[in-house]
Amino acid sequence: MTTSHVIVGDGIAGSSAAETIREEDADADVTVITDEGEALYNRILIKEFAKGKLPEAPISIHEPDWYEDRDIRLELDTYVTEVDTDAKEVHTYEGDTYAYDKLLIATGGTPTQLPVENSDADGLHHFWTFEDARAIREHAEEAETGIVVGAGLLGIDLAAICSAQDIDAHYLMRGNRWWRYALSLEGAEIIHDALVDHGVEPVFDSGVDHFEVDDDGSVVAAIDPNGERFEGDFAGVAIGLDFNTEWLQGSGVECDDGVVVDEYMQTGVEDVYAAGDITQFHDTILGERAQNGAWGSAKQQGATAGRNMVADAEADEFRWVSSYSITHFDFPFLSFGHPTLGDDAAERKYSESEWRRLAFKDGKLIGGVLIGDLSQQSKYKQLIREERPVADQTDVLLQQSFEIEELETAPEAE
Repeated sequence: MTTSHVIVGDGIAGSSAAETIREEDADADVTVITDEGEALYNRILIKEFAKGKLPEAPISIHEPDWYEDRDIRLELDTYVTEVDTDAKEVHTYEGDTYAYDKLLIATGGTPTQLPVENSDADGLHHFWTFEDARAIREHAEEAETGIVVGAGLLGIDLAAICSAQDIDAHYLMRGNRWWRYALSLEGAEIIHDALVDHGVEPVFDSGVDHFEVDDDGSVVAAIDPNGERFEGDFAGVAIGLDFNTEWLQGSGVECDDGVVVDEYMQTGVEDVYAAGDITQFHDTILGERAQNGAWGSAKQQGATAGRNMVADAEADEFRWVSSYSITHFDFPFLSFGHPTLGDDAAERKYSESEWRRLAFKDGKLIGGVLIGDLSQQSKYKQLIREERPVADQTDVLLQQSFEIEELETAPEAE
């Protein structure tokens, strides 16, 4: 008997799940539903497109015929409004119903809007989809002054877009440094200096009290909580994601700033799975619930979910050390694991553009940030996977180059 798999979301998690299901079960009925108007594209590269560095062509990953060739039904521009987990049916805004044996939730999120006056003004952009990137690129090519809000990994993409498009921009940050949850001031200053070198002025202990608009409703400036005014005919905001869980109300699926799943990508509702940014998953390395928005993590979660949906069992466990890189500057930047968590940390600066920070929990390495020299990343990831207690050996770990064999092995408990 043919098994019906319905996947809501065609990002890398949903697409990876569909591909895995087809590889595992040639006879399965697979349907992918997305509210976007185009098939899977590379979310990593859309920032290069918005910067004017790439044309559209390399951004797309799957054309519609990719799905046809694999006998996967793709429904574009389709909004799911409800799921009945008792009847095993998904309902759409258009009134269509999709019955399923197995359901995957891979709907990701939408950018959080600043709760301030005029945050919906024309000329104010959020950056998440390819459509967002197209609008940003078109506007940025003609804009002269800019405002960027959001001192994190997406915010700095917007700052880099301003730089590449020759926009005179101010980058407003609430704290005293960029990505303050993962970087000390010493490490962040390398990023601050690079921003200035690229024509973007960081403004600390700032933010937005409200935006000013002209008579046409277009943004012209931001007023920060200190009363400072920053002109901008272009504004970019990246302060986080609101996860798309409204359609799950009444379904019995547990939601807590995302969808709660175990290490097999299973929710607490039978035959319902989730993967990607939206998941609050059980991290088998941390031993607790975690969330991760990296591309590689979402892809692996989708594949894990797909295999378990076909196997109808806990056949594959998600166990992954993620990484996220930034290539906007003259030096590389990479975060790995969970650099914002932990109960201890160690860091070292090697030069004006080389710095490292490692985060530990219960004596074990769980994440870190590398600036300038990424050569040791695979060793750090291996130590995270091995769950080795190494926090007392930072003298070795922070050498510019070290070998895992140099680390002492903790004695086994009797």
